[in-house]
Amino acid sequence: MKFLKPNRLTETIINLETVNPIEFFGVNNGKLDLLKKKYPLLKILSRGTQLKLSGAPEQIEIAREKIDLIVQYLERNGHLSDIYFQQILGGDDVETIDNFVDTNPNDILVFGPNGKTVRARTQNQKKMVLAADKNDIVFAIGPAGTGKTYTAVALAVRALKNKLVKKIILTRPAVEAGESLGFLPGDLKEKIDPYLRPLYDALDDMIPADKLGYYMSTRTIEIAPLAYMRGRTLDNAFIILDEAQNTNDLQLKMFLTRIGANAKAIITGDPTQVDLPRNMRSGLEKSTRILKDVEGIAHIQLDEEDVVRHRLVKSIIRAYEKEKEREDMESGYPPHK
Repeated sequence: MKFLKPNRLTETIINLETVNPIEFFGVNNGKLDLLKKKYPLLKILSRGTQLKLSGAPEQIEIAREKIDLIVQYLERNGHLSDIYFQQILGGDDVETIDNFVDTNPNDILVFGPNGKTVRARTQNQKKMVLAADKNDIVFAIGPAGTGKTYTAVALAVRALKNKLVKKIILTRPAVEAGESLGFLPGDLKEKIDPYLRPLYDALDDMIPADKLGYYMSTRTIEIAPLAYMRGRTLDNAFIILDEAQNTNDLQLKMFLTRIGANAKAIITGDPTQVDLPRNMRSGLEKSTRILKDVEGIAHIQLDEEDVVRHRLVKSIIRAYEKEKEREDMESGYPPHK
């Protein structure tokens, strides 16, 4: 990227010849509109591969720094989603910037299809990576959208590609918001697949379709409901139990005791989204409590600052947490943590 000498102090022209203009400006200039909303005091015009900023010098400098950051990301990755575009615009601290433009290639977990890089984006996600490197079992607990499952799958794919394990096993309890498998149409596979779809989606981001198909057909990668784990011993594997808040005490104990030689496991869960029947308690809280001091088991807590989905997800999580605290106060319980 090259900055041309401005015609006057309140105008700067930026050349974007090193990136695809469509990726920078977005479809129908959607990303350009986001940039304009972020800096309403500036007049921002685009023409070809040029961007002209007009306004107060200090505002131009702030916007130019973010534009430079966006260009660096595009130069490295070739593509930038609207959500990441918004997060780069909204992040003003060094930590946020480093999460998007990181010059350390060792931080990349997986190179996905079309050159996509998958890496830990937040400090707690990075803690999760370090914990998995040093421990055989990791509990990753936090609200929706914090990248628990995605980071776990990336770690599993990295271990498989580096030949540290021979297979990946991804599992979930087949329990979802008030629904029963018996009432869903189709055979057993058709009933179960919707519950496992988030795991498929993560794999699609990290492994080319033809190779993923091969791994699935040879059972190098296995995706199955938790009930299928009973009675097995899982050796030389990277195992992920997702949505563990929807397991009861016996199910979670069963899973943890399946782990065999040269195996690693990550258990993810969100204690605020338990979909079990009202008379059944989640086993996740108990397991994290009684295993907190066991050597070789790590516990990582993610929070709203780790959310990498739509910008409104953070606000939604905060709103629900405030409402929970209010309900606890009214019922006489201590504030929810």
